[in-house]
Amino acid sequence: MSATSKVLITIAVRTELATKEDVELTILALGTVTANQTSKVVSQVQGYLTDVLFKEGDFVNKGDLLAKVDTRQHEASLKQYTGTLAQIKANLANARSTLERYQKLFKTDSVSRQTLDAQIAQVNAYEGNLKSVQGQIESAKVSISYGQIKAPISGYIGIRGVDVGNLVGPSATSAIATITETTPISVIFSVPQASLSQAVAPFRAGEKLSVEVFDQDNRKRLATGAVSAIDNQVDTATGTVRVKALFDNADGALFPNQFVNVRLVYGKMKDAVVISSSAIQTTSSSQYVFVVKDDGKAYKRVIRQGPSKTTTRVAVLRGLQPGEQIVTVGADSLSDGTPVNIVKEAQVDTSNIAPAGNRRRRGPGGR
Repeated sequence: MSATSKVLITIAVRTELATKEDVELTILALGTVTANQTSKVVSQVQGYLTDVLFKEGDFVNKGDLLAKVDTRQHEASLKQYTGTLAQIKANLANARSTLERYQKLFKTDSVSRQTLDAQIAQVNAYEGNLKSVQGQIESAKVSISYGQIKAPISGYIGIRGVDVGNLVGPSATSAIATITETTPISVIFSVPQASLSQAVAPFRAGEKLSVEVFDQDNRKRLATGAVSAIDNQVDTATGTVRVKALFDNADGALFPNQFVNVRLVYGKMKDAVVISSSAIQTTSSSQYVFVVKDDGKAYKRVIRQGPSKTTTRVAVLRGLQPGEQIVTVGADSLSDGTPVNIVKEAQVDTSNIAPAGNRRRRGPGGR
């Protein structure tokens, strides 16, 4: 074997020190933003839509007048019932007066018991008619009030579904519009049943479980809230449980039916060893990093990876100590005991690092 075959090539690498940090224990999931309340604006009375008083997309307050429905038929019925009521009241007053006379005459045997009983029945009949008409009047008034369609909740109103002049009513297939309450707003996501105990136990014990939501690219944090409810059963089709989180959404960053990435925090790992995820190498049987020792060589160290702290930094449960120097760039070119040259980012020659795997396979003399 020639002397050149024993020459150890020094590999340029970047390194960092393993640090001691607190790491939040999290569950990651995909979620859907859901309006905390949704209300379809429909007419409770049959009639033609005469006015639309809202602007599509505007914020409306509970009780705001949104639309008007033609209620002239109910107004006419109200007048009719009012007239009938006056007539019944007059008849009832006359029947009561007659009953008083009969009661006095009955005491002197001037009228028969049958005549007195008939008059009592007449008064009762008028009283019954009076209550019936009063009910009809109240019903007509309610129907007339339904002609003034008001916002049942506060929120943003959507695009109009019915135009002026169309017949509307309780059985209509299209709502006049839909109002969604977005402050506060909810996000519903699913947690695997294997992780269920991590969330359910602290939640039912009264702990506040923080929830962060990120945009579809998982880069921008949109809002921070807390778990408000956990479903009471596992979905057998997916093996997951639905969780609902509530957010103030004062800035309107969350929009109903928006897809978001969810990060549920259920605990904290104190003083964990944390490194960059780029340092971790993975095989079919293990995970490992390269640790640079004082002799200037990198040595392979099997580790056990823990939860992620961020998208680029993870905790190590076993195999590393805080302060140890690990390789973050250039590990693909290393084997156990390879000499390394630690350089800064601007000094790393990627042309030297990238093909390093091929370098080791060359024979003596570089051929």
